Amino acid sequence: MHCLEDYREIVEPEVISSIHRKARRLYGKHIVHVNSTYQGGGVAEILESLIPLMNDIGVNTGWRILHGNPDFFNITKKFHNGLQGDRINLSEMKKKLYLQANEDFSLYTHIDHDCVIIHDPQPLPLIKFYRKRQPWVWRCHVDLSTPNQELWEFLSSFILRYDLVILSSEQYKKKDLPVEQRIIQPVIDPLSPKNIDLQPQLIAKFLKKFDIPTDKPILTQISRFDKWKDPEGVLEVYKLVKEEVDCRLVLCGSMATDDPEGWKIYEKIRRKANRLTEKRDVILITSENNILVNVLQRVSAVIIQKSIREGFGLAVTEALWKERPVVASNVGGIPLQIRDGENGFLVNPEDISGAAEKVLKILREPEMAREMGRKGKEVVRQNFLVTRLLLDHLDLLNTFIG
Repeated sequence: MHCLEDYREIVEPEVISSIHRKARRLYGKHIVHVNSTYQGGGVAEILESLIPLMNDIGVNTGWRILHGNPDFFNITKKFHNGLQGDRINLSEMKKKLYLQANEDFSLYTHIDHDCVIIHDPQPLPLIKFYRKRQPWVWRCHVDLSTPNQELWEFLSSFILRYDLVILSSEQYKKKDLPVEQRIIQPVIDPLSPKNIDLQPQLIAKFLKKFDIPTDKPILTQISRFDKWKDPEGVLEVYKLVKEEVDCRLVLCGSMATDDPEGWKIYEKIRRKANRLTEKRDVILITSENNILVNVLQRVSAVIIQKSIREGFGLAVTEALWKERPVVASNVGGIPLQIRDGENGFLVNPEDISGAAEKVLKILREPEMAREMGRKGKEVVRQNFLVTRLLLDHLDLLNTFIG
């Protein structure tokens, strides 16, 4: 865990001063965040960095994890997919189990804070089971541009109780939702194990430990094994690239506790990868290891993010911070980070051959790749570090309780 002082060599002094100044009106206040998992995925990573910094500057901030059984997480995974446009059989039983898990949690979790921030759909209906005495904020991290309408009508009955909805992109705002909607884009922590600078000896140690050869250029996608991340499409891109340049593909993704579909997707990809090429040329990793992710992003020639839907895409942010060229789908929050042709390439998520062409261009033009990397890191430094998110949250809290 880090304190604000640790970021002085990364951001401007004015940023540090502004954070302390905005925190003054919040001394003695108590904030609580609620989400559904303490590890795996961008939400947990953001909270893991943001909450210690909030406490360090004098704003008492806690973190609660919603408890749920496998049935609950199977249902909320379907809700997650439905919010991104998937079809869903929204039965009364699903609704009942969803609400029951939240009601049970409310019975042994006291919320008497000055502001409550709820993350994503899993704990969304918690607000129904408390006597509201403070502002409640719903922070949605997924793409809401085309939600399943039946599901949206069900969930919006809870959202209407909230004082504010936070989204990651302007395109996710809902015109039919009469609740204030604010844009706060996600960030990375440059001092976390996943993003901190690494010594060459440590990089070599992890490559050996996980049996990742570096005799060929490495293409990598870091993401959950989730259909919205399109790992099958990544395999198809790799197949085309390998016909022109001998290279290796690494697909690395953690298995979050709130994502029961992960292992099914993994097995499907493993079988397809075994049919596609030699075993050591496609490496699948499910280890929950942030240093390993850091290593992979630093040694890769190209980072791919071939998402079909993407709330924001922190794996892209991480790669840009490490000065890696990125080929990514032009969806969700990714184009907020990549300026096509300058610090990476944007492609249509359905265009397999187009994505392969961009990967090949990077592999064949190393100076262009280095320049893209330099520009990418500066974009992140200016816009997508945790100190910026800290300022955004202080502005938010000062609006409600300062």
